[in-house]
Amino acid sequence: MTRSVRSAHHRPRTSHTIATVLAGIAAVAIVAAGCQSTARLTAPASNTGVSNSSRTTLASPTLTGSSARNSGPSTSGPAKPASAGTSDSAQKTPGSGPAAVGTALALLTTMAIKGRAPKTGYSRDQFGSAWTDNNGAPGGHNGCDTRNDILRRDLVGIVLKANSNDCTVLTGTLHDPYTGKTIAFTRGTATSAEVQIDHVVALSDAWQTGAQQLSPAARIDLANDPLELLAVDGPSNLAKSDGDAATWLPPNKSYRCAYVARQVAVKARYGLWMTPAEHDAIVQVLAACPTQPVPAETGMAPRATNSPTSAPPPPPATSTHAQAPAKLAPPPVDVYYANCAAVRAAGKAPLHRGQPGYRAGLDRDNDGVACE
Repeated sequence: MTRSVRSAHHRPRTSHTIATVLAGIAAVAIVAAGCQSTARLTAPASNTGVSNSSRTTLASPTLTGSSARNSGPSTSGPAKPASAGTSDSAQKTPGSGPAAVGTALALLTTMAIKGRAPKTGYSRDQFGSAWTDNNGAPGGHNGCDTRNDILRRDLVGIVLKANSNDCTVLTGTLHDPYTGKTIAFTRGTATSAEVQIDHVVALSDAWQTGAQQLSPAARIDLANDPLELLAVDGPSNLAKSDGDAATWLPPNKSYRCAYVARQVAVKARYGLWMTPAEHDAIVQVLAACPTQPVPAETGMAPRATNSPTSAPPPPPATSTHAQAPAKLAPPPVDVYYANCAAVRAAGKAPLHRGQPGYRAGLDRDNDGVACE
């Protein structure tokens, strides 16, 4: 009897304990399920917030990144300049308002941006015979080959070959824009290559960015256009090869702004497009010089009728006192100076933009004042 009573007494306590344990397990399960449910509800919202923020940043058009092309000009052809008051930041100078009219940045915003076309079919012959005078570009059909035209424009202190129709440059000095070096040029089999004529937009690059769609005559003009050509250090020209601004820039950093501005001007003149990498590299350079003007070479000046070395000396000064300028007959509009030495010898230095004899080839830094 005693054993039976004791067993009956303990049985309810055991059941109560088991029930308590089971209730605790159930509570834990409910809490765990609630946490998982909460995680499923809140985690996507958090992730969505990060993703949206990231996408907003990437989609914001900026002039310094390739994302500017999302809202930039159409790639189907040269785009129209942005209208006044546009909110497209690709039309703006980095850190300031819209790019000023006449600057390389402003012109760049009007150009198409597309991938590089295949090089298939390219050869130098697609752009005519090298340095042919038979072209419609400025300076064409002037009786001199294009190479000597550029040497006469870019070298100083030149000596011309006798009986060459004042064309062939025998010697001169190049203040090389690509390296900043001064190079003595002497015509000859072993020495001529020290100074080479660079196509600022490499002809291979031009071919792959629209030139293959030009007429043969237009390609010849492109290859001989003074805007496209510079006399430069030979090794630097070889190092550049057919690179664009994304793969090569002049070692002389002070010339990079003028260099890419000239590339923009050439491509715009002949309706060529920019590759995304090339566009972004040019923007990066111009960010340091947002007011860099577009070079505007309208033509080669006529050939000198006398050797530049025989220019008359400047007239002696007659007084040390300031005098009112004499009223002289206006100089002829076709006055031409082969180089700054000739300008100084004629007593006309410095020359300001708009004055007779001023031309971009004499104004190395494009500041509107030549032969300072």
